[in-house]
Amino acid sequence: MLNINHDTQLAAVDLGSNSFRLEIGRVVDGQILRVDYLKEAVRQGGDLDEDRNLKPQAFERGLKCLARFGERLKDFPVEHVRAVATQTLREATNSEDFIRQAQKVLGYPIEIISGVEEARLIYQGVSRMLPQSDEKRLVVDIGGRSTEFILGQHFRATVTESLRLGSVGWSQKYFADGQFSERNFERAEIAAESIIDMIANRYVGKAEVAYGASGTVGAVADVLAGAGFAADRIERAQLEWLKQTLIKAKSPDRLNMEGLKDDRRAVIGGGLAVLTAVFDTLKIDTLMVANGALRHGVLYDMLNPEDVTEDLRTASIARLCKQFGVEMEHANNVSKMALYFYDAMLACDTQKPLLHWAALCHEIGWAISHTDCNKHGAYILDNTELMGFAQSELHTISLLVLGHQGKLRKLDADFDNQDLVCQLMALRLAVIFCHSRRMPSLKHLQLERHKQQFILALSTQWANQHPQTHYLLEEECLLWQKLGWQLEIRHT
Repeated sequence: MLNINHDTQLAAVDLGSNSFRLEIGRVVDGQILRVDYLKEAVRQGGDLDEDRNLKPQAFERGLKCLARFGERLKDFPVEHVRAVATQTLREATNSEDFIRQAQKVLGYPIEIISGVEEARLIYQGVSRMLPQSDEKRLVVDIGGRSTEFILGQHFRATVTESLRLGSVGWSQKYFADGQFSERNFERAEIAAESIIDMIANRYVGKAEVAYGASGTVGAVADVLAGAGFAADRIERAQLEWLKQTLIKAKSPDRLNMEGLKDDRRAVIGGGLAVLTAVFDTLKIDTLMVANGALRHGVLYDMLNPEDVTEDLRTASIARLCKQFGVEMEHANNVSKMALYFYDAMLACDTQKPLLHWAALCHEIGWAISHTDCNKHGAYILDNTELMGFAQSELHTISLLVLGHQGKLRKLDADFDNQDLVCQLMALRLAVIFCHSRRMPSLKHLQLERHKQQFILALSTQWANQHPQTHYLLEEECLLWQKLGWQLEIRHT
């Protein structure tokens, strides 16, 4: 938890597909009051090439924007700033290159968060800015390249989905000719409905009130308010009126509507098509306009609110293990052994939770096949969105699960990273010692680390009583030698 005092300032940076945003808030009596807000239309979502690489101009615009944000954030403690990137950087092939440079100019770490985590944070932001109520809520946020759907009550999200459709992507695909035509809208709406329909049964009729947040919803609400409609809600009939207005204008450059900002002009067609599909597929009559957004959720998430009673990441791993039928007694034994070995190595404490979670789910691949279960488990983790995790954390857990057994040389890992090596060593040793699916006694073994050498001391009597474990350990020694690390067994 952060050490939050009265008047502590927190900052959230949102690297969205259409805009980058910086929100700075001051903590007052458990609430966050705005101190500053910066927004720039970077439009990275429209600048992916055929190989899904960010184009050079998108790199440059993004880095220049973050450099300006970094100047505003100068001297902020690192723990008081959280920067998150969303769909465009989830998709971009060269996102790692951009993030590496972006962190330097911003001066703070940047996480590429999953769609599910984005949805959770959006709900945090929206729910914090709504009146307290027992109502069951549906929240929809149409961004540049993704749309998030959340069911929740109070401050807790219960169902989350993130789909790859948004105002930028749909405008590029279905309005590429620059024309607002009946045909283009029809194609865009049908395509969006076909995607939303895959998740519709989880949302239709499950909420008492529907809310729209940020992005396209905010842009459409501003235009409707400028035309004299109510500012706090969007009705289905109003979307039809807006569509006909766009068709009459024929193209974005001929639009002249009060409330329509310049950075929304080129993407309003795609956003409106997606919003119309949301109304029709989820059977929404009225969408209330919410003030909260992803950046507000990021700020409140840093407070560790008292109403959240469980660690989201632990809860996510527990649900994953249950889903794939993991034998939890054995998984917990492996975790205990792995953490015992890791502590003996005097390695980095901040990496212990990732090792613990990897140990708990190292056998999730068994649900597919016992053969190559490590590969199946890693695939599941690489393709499952878990609440609370940054993509970098999930990648580390996936790598550990992949490397918990089998050959090490084929592992695409940095074996110069001592923390990662210690995690792998600890987990592999734990799996070996627990191979009989019983918790071994710890009094007969001791592990020491000296730079790139690990010394495992075993009593001769114990080794004689456990020939299979001893054989597996000898095989393990040979595997590490090929990587320039040494695992030595000494008998006492």
